[in-house]
Amino acid sequence: MSQDAHPDMDDLEDDEEKAPFRRYLTRSGAERMHRELVHLLNEERPKVTAEVSAAAAQGDRSENAEYIYGKKRLREIDRRLRFLTKRLDTATIVTPAEQTERERIYFGATVTLEDEDGARTTYQIVGSDEIDAAGGRISVESPIGRALLRKVVGDSVEVRRPRGEIELTVVDIRYE
Repeated sequence: MSQDAHPDMDDLEDDEEKAPFRRYLTRSGAERMHRELVHLLNEERPKVTAEVSAAAAQGDRSENAEYIYGKKRLREIDRRLRFLTKRLDTATIVTPAEQTERERIYFGATVTLEDEDGARTTYQIVGSDEIDAAGGRISVESPIGRALLRKVVGDSVEVRRPRGEIELTVVDIRYE
């Protein structure tokens, strides 16, 4: 990614007016989604298809629970395959390690924050398809993600959350 092209909230907000909305994914997030797609396509779908065929061979399909459940599961798999394919086809893949302007927070940054009580938390700013709060990945579109964009070490931000406002100070910025 060039130094001039930072996927930040201005880009995201401008894109909302255009069709289609441009989504950002980290390289690792795109790889996780691709692995899921391949697993569904090459393992899960053929297995469920075989189960549906075996259930169909048993006769009356109207009262065959295995057949009905299998068909429902196939529809869910197909829906997920379409979703993953569309997201991967339309996403802009960002490799955080290639970020050139490392002193500011942009998409893909891993940020260590300190709250008013001195407790430290580390998050990676990722796309909405990669969110994993327990794993420390928060959306660039979240209140914290939006507040942190373009900040540098030492900057403080106030974030409004359901439990009330909190002040967070940027302690470290990394691009891994």
